[in-house]
Amino acid sequence: MKTSKTVYHYYNDGEALSPWRESLNTVIFGSETPMGRAFDIGLSISIVLSVIVIMLDSVEAIQSRYAQAIYVAEWLFTLLFTVEYGLRLISVRRPWLYFKSFFGLVDLVSILPSYLILLFPGAQPMLAIRILRLLRVFRILKLSAYMNEAQVMMAALSNSSRKIMVFLYSVLMLVIVLGSLVYVVESREAGFTSIPVSVYWAIVTLTTVGYGDISPQTPLGQLLASAIMIMGYGIIAVPTGIYSAELIRTYTAGKVRNDACPDCGQTGHDFDADYCKYCGHALED
Repeated sequence: MKTSKTVYHYYNDGEALSPWRESLNTVIFGSETPMGRAFDIGLSISIVLSVIVIMLDSVEAIQSRYAQAIYVAEWLFTLLFTVEYGLRLISVRRPWLYFKSFFGLVDLVSILPSYLILLFPGAQPMLAIRILRLLRVFRILKLSAYMNEAQVMMAALSNSSRKIMVFLYSVLMLVIVLGSLVYVVESREAGFTSIPVSVYWAIVTLTTVGYGDISPQTPLGQLLASAIMIMGYGIIAVPTGIYSAELIRTYTAGKVRNDACPDCGQTGHDFDADYCKYCGHALED
């Protein structure tokens, strides 16, 4: 039994819960009812506000002046998300599967740091983990309408991964060679103190970032830098072209007919076409 078409998850598979738990499941995991929409909106606002509090806490001037208010706000959000996490475990039919799911772990990690600080006062850096709460916004926004497009993009990225890896390997070899050449040409006084530093400069130059912290001083080094910068403009377009071509191929796959026109023999017609787009002859059903 499914509580709703849009609230079903694999951890909701199984026997029906008691009526109050089923109602709670619909409110927490669904957005079709007024209560469900109100829950989503309220939780989204709380998540955004909690992230703002975390960010403000990192600003020394604000933290020193409003330390007490930030501390109280953080604990209010922690308790709120703790209650919400507990309600999610209560309202699913298979709590253990939700606990192990991606967002179940995100929910857990987002509240753990505050409690760990009580046990381990020196664990302050772990507060940064709470930024994972921001990931929950994507779940609450119910981006299911865009899931098909997201799957197309991921499929295209997966299909083009080998070509992109070969490209990245080639770029890696290139920057190692170029960095080594610059290390030989330039002096330590110019900042090229080692091959790794020179490779770093080559990467920054090839990607056209150009921090300017290191720059060649000799005419030969400047000539080499100019060649690398010009080369960078051409290299940047390669992975974009690979991915774009694969994205178009993936997006159009299954949306064209592979059968040939009985008159001209052309293929690639739209899946719902009745006539050949090249010669106008009727296509066979």
